[in-house]
Amino acid sequence: MTERLVLFDIDGTLLSAGGISARSLGEVLIRVFGTTGYMDGYDYSGKTDPQIVRELMQGAGFSDVEIDARLPETLERYTARLGQALRPEDVQPKPGITPLVEALATIPHVTLGLLTGNLEPCARTKLAPLDLNARFGFGAYGSDHEDRYRLPTLAVARALKSTGRRFAGKAVVIVGDSIHDVRCGRSLGVRAVAVATGRTAMGVLAAEAPDALLEDFADTQGSLHAILGEVQG
Repeated sequence: MTERLVLFDIDGTLLSAGGISARSLGEVLIRVFGTTGYMDGYDYSGKTDPQIVRELMQGAGFSDVEIDARLPETLERYTARLGQALRPEDVQPKPGITPLVEALATIPHVTLGLLTGNLEPCARTKLAPLDLNARFGFGAYGSDHEDRYRLPTLAVARALKSTGRRFAGKAVVIVGDSIHDVRCGRSLGVRAVAVATGRTAMGVLAAEAPDALLEDFADTQGSLHAILGEVQG
């Protein structure tokens, strides 16, 4: 069988953290910048943590120079605050995600990884209550690059380093709940699987023409088929 690299987004795809991320970031933005910017109504979906800070503070009138100067402190404080604020009971798996990940982990030709806008320590903090960290040995994160669209190439490179296997084209599968999850791997020709478990409506996801579209992961076998599909070439 063809080797597959399956890269999962976290927030809205694997789990929900009950809004703790936004509240923690808001507290930090007040401390560092004196304002949260326009957080009400802001769309976090598919964006990296540094990008979120930049967009919110640009909206509040800060220049990129000012944002760049304060960004390292902001991200450091946010990482610490999230670790303090997040309780295990705040983290809820998306429907069907636990049996799906377990099923994928038992398939010898499947390698699992993360592709997320979270800073890596924040990603690990969120996955810990669900005991999922062991299933995702590597990934590409918002702490690697502010631009979400740069992350798939990095994830593929880390998969090669971790496994010695070269993944390309439709053998790479990106699973996520936002339009950016669908779009970010197009330059690599990956298989994009969208799931409507986040804030983006199914119709909006469908308009991006993903290779597969799921309402959720409740049907494990159906989800496996959507994710693994038929790899051409």
